[in-house]
Amino acid sequence: MLSGLGFGIFILSKGASTSSTDPSDLQRVVVISLVLLLTLLAIVASGCVLAANQRSHHRMRRLKETILKAGDDAHRTIRRIITTMIGMEYLLLPYEPAVSFRLNLTTHQLRKESRVIEQFVQTNGRSIDLAIQTSYIAHIVIVAVNMGLLTGVIVLLLLHWHPGLVMIILFCWILTTLCWVITGIDFFLHTFAEDTCSAFQGYVRNPKKNSLTTILPCMDSSYSDQLMTEIGSTIYNFFALLNAKTTVLYRSLGIGDLGNELTGVLKICEPFSGPPNYSYMPGNCSKDDIPVGDLPNVLAPFTCYQGNSPGKCKSEGKFVPESAYYMACAYSRSIQDLIDMYPDLKGLSECSFVKDRFEEAVLHQCRPFRASTRRLWSSMLALSIVMVALVLAWVVKACQDRGRAFSRCSIFPNS
Repeated sequence: MLSGLGFGIFILSKGASTSSTDPSDLQRVVVISLVLLLTLLAIVASGCVLAANQRSHHRMRRLKETILKAGDDAHRTIRRIITTMIGMEYLLLPYEPAVSFRLNLTTHQLRKESRVIEQFVQTNGRSIDLAIQTSYIAHIVIVAVNMGLLTGVIVLLLLHWHPGLVMIILFCWILTTLCWVITGIDFFLHTFAEDTCSAFQGYVRNPKKNSLTTILPCMDSSYSDQLMTEIGSTIYNFFALLNAKTTVLYRSLGIGDLGNELTGVLKICEPFSGPPNYSYMPGNCSKDDIPVGDLPNVLAPFTCYQGNSPGKCKSEGKFVPESAYYMACAYSRSIQDLIDMYPDLKGLSECSFVKDRFEEAVLHQCRPFRASTRRLWSSMLALSIVMVALVLAWVVKACQDRGRAFSRCSIFPNS
């Protein structure tokens, strides 16, 4: 670039020193100087476009991956819930066929939702990738062709081949039109980036009152709150009934006479608060409470297995029938599975996986993404303006040289 500029200045100074004082010669010097200056600016603008295009491409891909990862998170969460529900379904089938059937229906519905989310991520992921890649390649092609035409015009100006010069000027004008089209697309992309990040910020601040709520695959907030309250209420009432039955059992066995300390040790952990919210509170249990999943371990020493006579079981204090033990195992395992997947259910109902990804985008990606699209748009705008001025300068130069005879690499016609 600097060598070409120096060569152009050398030619101009040499021509100016050997030329006459004809005003037309001065005009030629001004025009060729303007052409060289605008060519230099076009080369600089092209370099800026390439750099901005590379950075914008990187930022767009990162933002796309962050947003689509919300769908992947939802898909994985649903798969975990489905796996847990299938286990609960088989555990409860011998004891609660109706509950097992409802779990089966819920599992099928979740599978359908999982396929919808997976299809959404794959389809939109491919579409976004195609749009990003098309924009990236279009900018590279525009700049590459533009650089080739700039080189061709300079060569033809030095060779003074007028028909070829006119043809390349026509191609440059078409390319300049395409530059303006790309500039418009980049401006739309910049506006889209601003609006998208503003919508993300609004959703993070208030998910319930945001324009994105209508297009996101999330439950209505009032319905989701009611659903999670019902689940919490069901589990809370189960534990309340279980602990009440346990207390009655202690008293019937005379265990309660030993004092409240032993009764406290054998209390089943209740990880949900009471009405009206029935919130999930893992820290609600004391260290001496028994997790419901450990209930089979508590009952095992008191279980009378097949093969033992009733008299022997009674003398050893084994009063729990084997069938009741296995039923208790099925219920305790199912309830423990439900408690374990409750955070995932709550995350799905509240769309927290979407909010978390949007918050990550707002905090770490929106600002550089908007800056990169603004730089890309500004660079393309500068290149388009310079190319318009350069094409007009070439037209003036072509009109000046029409019908004139020149020596090779000379800017002044032969006398």
